[in-house]
Amino acid sequence: MSARACSRISCTEEAVATLTFSYVDSMAVLGPLAGTHEPHTYDLCERHARLTSPPQGWQLIRHRMVSTTDADTDRANQPE
Repeated sequence: MSARACSRISCTEEAVATLTFSYVDSMAVLGPLAGTHEPHTYDLCERHARLTSPPQGWQLIRHRMVSTTDADTDRANQPE
C-alpha cells in the first residue's frame, strides 16, 4: 500500500489518521488511518491529528491510535 499524504495544505508528511464529520450529530471523529481514501474525509499526519480541534459547539471523539512502539511497550509490560 502506498503512503498517503496529509490533507492539510502545504503539508507533505505521511498521513497516520483519518478525520470524519457527522454534520447531523455535530461530531468529528479522529481515528487510525482508514484503509482507503474516502470522499469527505481528511487524512492527517501525526502533528495535524494531535493539533486538530472541532468546530465550536461540536464534539470531537479521538480513537486511540496504536503505534508499533505502543504495541512493543504493551508486550514488554505484560507479566509472563
